[in-house]
Amino acid sequence: MRSIKNKKIFVSGCFDMLHSGHVAFLKEAAEYGDVYIGLGSDKTIRELKGREPINSQDERAYMLGALSCVKSVIINKGSGFLDFLGTLKALKPDVFIVNEDGHSPEKESLCKEHGIEYKVLKRIPYANLPVRSTTALRAVKPMPYRIDLAGTWIDQPYVSKYYPGSAITASIEPTIEFNERSGMATSTRKKAIELWNDHLPLEKPEKLAKTLFRYDNDPGTKEVSGSQDSIGITMPGINKFHYEKEKYWPSHIDTITDPSIIKWLDDRLFMLTLWPRPVGFNVLSETYINTENVRKLTEAADLTWEGLNEKNITKFSKGFRDSFNAQIRMFPKMMNPEIEKIIEKYKKNALAWKLSGAGGGGYLIFISEKSLPECFRIKIRMKESWL
Repeated sequence: MRSIKNKKIFVSGCFDMLHSGHVAFLKEAAEYGDVYIGLGSDKTIRELKGREPINSQDERAYMLGALSCVKSVIINKGSGFLDFLGTLKALKPDVFIVNEDGHSPEKESLCKEHGIEYKVLKRIPYANLPVRSTTALRAVKPMPYRIDLAGTWIDQPYVSKYYPGSAITASIEPTIEFNERSGMATSTRKKAIELWNDHLPLEKPEKLAKTLFRYDNDPGTKEVSGSQDSIGITMPGINKFHYEKEKYWPSHIDTITDPSIIKWLDDRLFMLTLWPRPVGFNVLSETYINTENVRKLTEAADLTWEGLNEKNITKFSKGFRDSFNAQIRMFPKMMNPEIEKIIEKYKKNALAWKLSGAGGGGYLIFISEKSLPECFRIKIRMKESWL
């Protein structure tokens, strides 16, 4: 058995725009042994983040290798979410270390399969330094993401034609850079960046939402991106929007900007990284969309909204869970045995759960009044002034 001093510690990531958060993580990892970095290539950044790297792989490797806490840097030759697999097999490390937003059950299973210890570190800044992320450094007011809380799919006429109802989303500060094809409205967000260059203009949020929806869906678009994506990105706080039958745009929007309610939800929201939805995945290949199933979806959204406004965790959790169950009834392809197994693991401590977006991968969103191990926190974007 190697001593701690000689243990091989493996970490993997893109480390684009090296910052104090990266250094704090690597210094903590070095307390367990010699740190070897499997560095995500420029190709991997394009695949997972949907953008060009800020710094090239050679420049990132040079900067990381110059740190005293790093033993060696290897540029991963693989691709996608497990681009480090070849590096891991060749290196044969003793420990694989990730932070909370870098953890995934797939990585943990991989380590178990190869007899490698797996450790998840909390994202803690050094001393009094601010929390840093690559996303936050890329612009002063970077483009938000959105998560859907309840009523997902009701913004599509082929769903709302059976029964009118509401969807609920929350606009999310980009404290981390979410993966492509993971249900975080990344394609619509890219359109927003294309339109407005990294940050939202100072303008009435609903006007921005309408502009983005039209820009994201050119005339003649066959698969229209639902308006909950553009609304969720552009409108701060938590929004509930009501769709009449067969309408793409809501007839009215209710918004929560009360800081006490937003903090209440912030404190109870946790996320777990799964894996990007597989290429070619089609949730619409098997559907059971009918009046009864859509009615249950809309009733669940209403209950979720009531619970949120009342800060009633029992009512909110039931609505949140019922909404997800209604989604699965309509779109059973959202789920698979791997996802079910992970949900089962967290059922003891979580009050409710759902998949982000169309399922098949992405992120699991949990509601819990207790801290959930190996999950990361997100921050809801507060109301902003506009001109």
